[in-house]
Amino acid sequence: MDQIGINISNADLLNSIGEVIIISDTEYRIVWLNKKAEEVMKNIYPLYGLNSIDEIIGKNMDFFHKSPKNQRFIMDKGIKDGHKARINIKSKIIADIIITPIQDNKELVGYTVMLMDMTTKDEEERRKDQLIQELSVPILHIWDKTIALPLYGDLTVLRGEHIISTVLQECVTKRLHYVMLDLSGVSGFDETVHYNLNRLSETLRLIGVKSIIVGITPDLALAIPELIDAPIFKDAHSGLKYIINLEKDNENA
Repeated sequence: MDQIGINISNADLLNSIGEVIIISDTEYRIVWLNKKAEEVMKNIYPLYGLNSIDEIIGKNMDFFHKSPKNQRFIMDKGIKDGHKARINIKSKIIADIIITPIQDNKELVGYTVMLMDMTTKDEEERRKDQLIQELSVPILHIWDKTIALPLYGDLTVLRGEHIISTVLQECVTKRLHYVMLDLSGVSGFDETVHYNLNRLSETLRLIGVKSIIVGITPDLALAIPELIDAPIFKDAHSGLKYIINLEKDNENA
């Protein structure tokens, strides 16, 4: 390949990227693979009945597609800015693919194919299961008009919105008075966690429900700001005791 102006060949540059990069000509025949592609393809070429990396060179990309006519249609339409898709390799490997045209003086001379975020089908299913689990809201009815909400993992903005919506519906439907937020499973306390907790607490206050935060570990105690306007306890036992005493005070008032 030609030099790029700083005594590094294009091949060296593509090898240093660390992603799977395959280059084809304008007829979609594979002409070059970078070192990462050679490494990864060792797990892929046997799925297609090939015996070595050398057999991939010269193969048309149609060989690797379940529906080559559909892929040809996409390519032949003319990919000006690149084409992105998620592909399934023989129901074994999942990958994000980016196809970009290579031009020389505005003339099409080939394509680069980059495979990213490659994972096995089983790993992909585990990711989905983990996402479903993280998006779930494990509401526990622990006492009269009181629920506990164990939070764990990363408390993203999207997940926070889902939690707030679900908890509000539960509080209104069951006419709850207290929500105990258990943070013992939260991986860390940052601005997003702070935002979600404050928003949940304020929203519950608007409908007359009191928030109590429990499960504060020593590490979390050092990171949690004092700006959250809710009672905070080290464990669920202390939080529940606080709720019971509040109810007794209300009964005696």
